[in-house]
Amino acid sequence: MPADRTVRLAAIGTLAGAFSGLFGVGGGTIIVPLLIFWFGYGERLATGTSLAAIVLIGVLGTVAQGGIYGNVHVATGLWLAIPAVGAVVLGTAIQQRISQRAVSLLFAALLLVVSIELIVP
Repeated sequence: MPADRTVRLAAIGTLAGAFSGLFGVGGGTIIVPLLIFWFGYGERLATGTSLAAIVLIGVLGTVAQGGIYGNVHVATGLWLAIPAVGAVVLGTAIQQRISQRAVSLLFAALLLVVSIELIVP
């Protein structure tokens, strides 16, 4: 793997890890846009790659937040995960049936709405 590519992937991973630890986000807000921007990945490839990375990021973040700082409510996490598993399968099926442009616009709209919600009290 070329050094430039490795450095960019390390930067993406570092940002995703830092944002995951600070805010509980990283995959969709950091990894996906940067894989599209820096590597020219399509939305589908970027999303799938991000989900693969988030598995390890999530496990390690949970261990740190729960094991070290006591900030994990396991029962609530499991109740959130159960419907999320079905929803991720459904979301993936929908994503495969709409255009990449539509996926990109929906994602941009989501980020815009979340940004406004965070800024406006």
